[in-house]
Amino acid sequence: MAYNLKQVVAEKPSRFTSGHRMCAGCGAPPVARHILRALKPEDHAVVSCATGCMEVSTFIYPYTSWTDSFIHTAFENAAANIAGVEAAYVSLKRQGKLPQDHETKFIVFGGDGGTYDIGLQSLSGAMERGHDMVYVCYDNGAYMNTGIQRSSATPKFADTTTSPAGTKIPGKMQPRKDLTKVLAGHHLPYVGQTIAYMNFKDLYEKAEKAIYTKGPCFLNVLSPCPRGWGYPTDDLMLINKLAVETCYWPLYEIIDGKYVVNYKPKNKLPIEEFLKPQKRFKHMFKPGNEWMIEEFQKEVDTRWQELLDLEEMGNK
Repeated sequence: MAYNLKQVVAEKPSRFTSGHRMCAGCGAPPVARHILRALKPEDHAVVSCATGCMEVSTFIYPYTSWTDSFIHTAFENAAANIAGVEAAYVSLKRQGKLPQDHETKFIVFGGDGGTYDIGLQSLSGAMERGHDMVYVCYDNGAYMNTGIQRSSATPKFADTTTSPAGTKIPGKMQPRKDLTKVLAGHHLPYVGQTIAYMNFKDLYEKAEKAIYTKGPCFLNVLSPCPRGWGYPTDDLMLINKLAVETCYWPLYEIIDGKYVVNYKPKNKLPIEEFLKPQKRFKHMFKPGNEWMIEEFQKEVDTRWQELLDLEEMGNK
């Protein structure tokens, strides 16, 4: 009998239940649901969640959307939190207080504010120490939970409440940090960049690899925000598609230091296709602002070519 990924995944019970209070059209709930689906049904998970949209909307005491053990922690220390839990489990096994075959996975969910910025030191430390854990960044490109302030994940020229687009300054003036490559510099066994697109296959498979690779692993998942990005709630999957097809958000993984690009669009779309549906970029389409789109396109093309070059170097 042929292996049917769709059937196997569909038959798994959801470990991230409905009834949460995330916004309609938010990219984060599909991310959490499908990453947890990658767990084997018999395995237990401990989830640490940094303060942010996902935490405040999924764990409103006494209600929870998480069926596994869940710890809400501060913005800045979600990685340190789960690292401590993982170390405690290792100790309990060593002491004989847990059976050696007791399988528990340790997963962190944090937004870009709690990952790219406030939690970077904690994340870097946990990765360097080699804890057996997976850190998942659901990247919505700003501090959405506290009022849509810019983060280092916010793309250049985006309009936010702390980088407003006006007559003098056209939005955020700094390019977006490439956190996936920052984590690759930690020489981890597995790093993946993905999104909820193409029947969730890429997201699911990378989650499975990260969870069942021994040691510290990292997933960076683009998670559009209808409030902060300004798109209709039913356009979530369209935005995801355009992010990939324009190469704004390439799908790739780094396995023991080797880059693998998982998807190369046959007809790479111009970046305007990704920018135009989002209100945070509407000022870029005003007469006289064409240079912003050109500059944005140049940056996307440069990063895409750098990624292709890294893959080619690894294949030599």
